[in-house]
Amino acid sequence: MFLKTKEEINWKDDSLHEDCPSLTPYFLKDKRKAPIIVVIPGGGYGHRAYHEGVPVAEWLNKNGYHAYVLRYNVAPIKDQEVIYKSKYAIQYARYYAESKGIKGQKLGVLGFSAGGHLAAMISNDFDEAKEDSNDPVLRYTSRPDFHLLCYPVISMGDYTHEGSKNNLLGENPEEALVLNHSCERLVTSQTSPAFIWSTANDQAVPVMNSLLYAQALQEHQIEYDLHIYQDGRHGLGLADDQFHTINWKEECISWLDTYIKPS
Repeated sequence: MFLKTKEEINWKDDSLHEDCPSLTPYFLKDKRKAPIIVVIPGGGYGHRAYHEGVPVAEWLNKNGYHAYVLRYNVAPIKDQEVIYKSKYAIQYARYYAESKGIKGQKLGVLGFSAGGHLAAMISNDFDEAKEDSNDPVLRYTSRPDFHLLCYPVISMGDYTHEGSKNNLLGENPEEALVLNHSCERLVTSQTSPAFIWSTANDQAVPVMNSLLYAQALQEHQIEYDLHIYQDGRHGLGLADDQFHTINWKEECISWLDTYIKPS
């Protein structure tokens, strides 16, 4: 159904860290015209949860979408280095897909938990394409055409997940740093459409994260689809064995098929 090959991103400073970012493509074999979705697993910016990565890419393939899984930097690497390299990864994802014949397709991000925070950061703090750049990757924008957020960490303020905050920003970060990484404050008229789901009794990442983000999208007249399920622990991933939240996948694909896939 899909073609899996690992492609390491050629970072200019790879020698500084053993934990270098990479993208693993999961492209449909027929290279059909279909959106591309970069999957960003959660893990509190301390690790990357497998069940929120590869299985999700394979599920997207089964539903007719190209995918990547992003292996992004985690602690002790922090803040702008994590975000800058992740934005470059989005540009690289566009560049690499076109080099493999998947041209002119929409590209979005799908993030879980802390990966949802990274997806939201990328969707609001993005770099425009630099058409005259010597680096062909930078000739592509890092702005996703859409973003999908699953029980996301959004705020670094009152409703944050402390582990994610500490791993990304360090202990006792300055207020300006907290505000600049609270995604509900970063939404603008240029933010892409979003699909969001969470559970009301999530004990790790309060549902207020999703509600605050949806409110910000509403205030800026950005299209979004919000689903809050009554029950469900944090970190469910595809939630295949969860009666209360299993429908999120169907709702997500329906939203993608209706609002994103049409050419």
